[in-house]
Amino acid sequence: MSYATAADITELYGQNALVVADHDRDGDPDMAAVDRALLMATGEMETYLARRYTLPLPMVPSHLVQLCVDIALYRLALSADVASDEHRRRYEDALAVLSKIADGRAALVLPAPPAGGEGGESGPDVAGAQPIVAGGPPRLFSRERMRDL
Repeated sequence: MSYATAADITELYGQNALVVADHDRDGDPDMAAVDRALLMATGEMETYLARRYTLPLPMVPSHLVQLCVDIALYRLALSADVASDEHRRRYEDALAVLSKIADGRAALVLPAPPAGGEGGESGPDVAGAQPIVAGGPPRLFSRERMRDL
């Protein structure tokens, strides 16, 4: 399953955005190429997401739809040899966001897993902010022990 659809592309950027998928120049985009580009973009995104989350995700956050569309449009523009600086910038920006997610500097907002999980599963493995816990052996030097020195 892809994180975005051709309908998402037209919703975000309009019908003219699909001109990069018109390989035979007949005025109609090649929808098979669009679907293939969206699947490839999803696969590329999952290489980043798999570092922090259990895949498949329980739901697709809207921000991931935007990233998937930008990556797919860049790939389509490259294959049609019409890639612009805007396509490249959006692609690089999408990869930067995915890198932040993979490194833990950004996180996806996903629904909380059900209590106890389903069938013993623990739900998505989200490594967000965790409390800092410090511990160690008892103190060697305290005010009471140092009082006579």
